Amino acid sequence: GQDYFFVSEERFEEAIKNDELLEYARFVGNYYGTPKADVEKLREEGKNVFLEIEVEGAKNVLEEYKEDKGVLSIFLLPPSLRELEKRIRGRRSEPEEIIQERLGKAKREMGLKKNYQFNVLNDNINRSSQEITRIIDLKIKANKVED
Repeated sequence: GQDYFFVSEERFEEAIKNDELLEYARFVGNYYGTPKADVEKLREEGKNVFLEIEVEGAKNVLEEYKEDKGVLSIFLLPPSLRELEKRIRGRRSEPEEIIQERLGKAKREMGLKKNYQFNVLNDNINRSSQEITRIIDLKIKANKVED
C-alpha cells in the first residue's frame, strides 16, 4: 500500500478493461502497472510523483502527459550488459529462464534510451543519485522561470 499494491490477476485485468491504469506491462508472468487515480490525486495535492517503470509504460506516460512541462524522463543505464547480468545473478532470486528474459529485454530497451530527456549511467549509486538530483533541481528551476 505504500510502494506497491498487490491485486489478483482478475482485478488487474478489470483495471485494464476499465482504463484505470496510467500504464501497465506484463513481464515474466506478472502484471505491473500504475493506477491513474493515485497519480492524479498526488498531482492535485501539488506533490511530485516519481515512477520507476519500464520503457513501454514510460512511453504511455509520456504520451499521456506530453503537454505537461513538469514531466521529466530519465533512462537509467547499466554500466554494461555484463555488469547488469552480474547484478541480476547476484540477487540469486530468479531461475535461469527469467534471467535470460530480463537480459534480452534490457538489450532491446537500451536502444530506446534516445526517447528520454536524460540518460544516467547507474555505475555508482552515490554518483548516479547526485546526477538525478541535479537533473530534477534543474527541471524545477526551469519550470519556475517559465511560470
